[in-house]
Amino acid sequence: MINQAPPGLRASRLKLLLIVGVFMAPILIASLLTFSGWQPSAKGNGLPISPQRNFEQEQLRIDLDQGGQWVWRGAEPKLTLLVLAGPDCATHCLDTLTRIAWARITLNQNAKRLRLLYVGAPPTGDARKALDNYWQVGRDVDGKLAGFAPQSPDSVSAVLVESNGTALSLYPAGFDPIGLHKDLQKVIR
Repeated sequence: MINQAPPGLRASRLKLLLIVGVFMAPILIASLLTFSGWQPSAKGNGLPISPQRNFEQEQLRIDLDQGGQWVWRGAEPKLTLLVLAGPDCATHCLDTLTRIAWARITLNQNAKRLRLLYVGAPPTGDARKALDNYWQVGRDVDGKLAGFAPQSPDSVSAVLVESNGTALSLYPAGFDPIGLHKDLQKVIR
């Protein structure tokens, strides 16, 4: 005759096995998915900049129209959205700039953690006045940003720059400002 455990002990063992199973199930599922080749994608809308560049270390100079130079690493950590205009910033370019400014405003209390920098020939007249409301305007003194600037007229590209001057991602000409807005919501919290 086999000596059986008392019912209370069997119930305790069953509960212990259930607890171990609850904690082991996600690990086993994740392992199976990884070995089968599936990986989750948390892909942003921008393109990664490779090789990575640090504008602070490169001493990339931006002379501001209001005087002075752009400081990549400020007193407080703030990201910079650097926008480069193609030749002849007109209707489409201004619409994109307006939508980017709107994306910054919708960050609410975190809006102060994002600086907007426009590099290139600014529009003139009333469009310039509107630009000055949200953007710092400057020019790339040494032409180090030429590889990021769009060549087609009335277009803009953007580069998201970390608070230490590291360029994180490129949004080439024709990018979707809504996708940029989603990325900003992810990185600025």
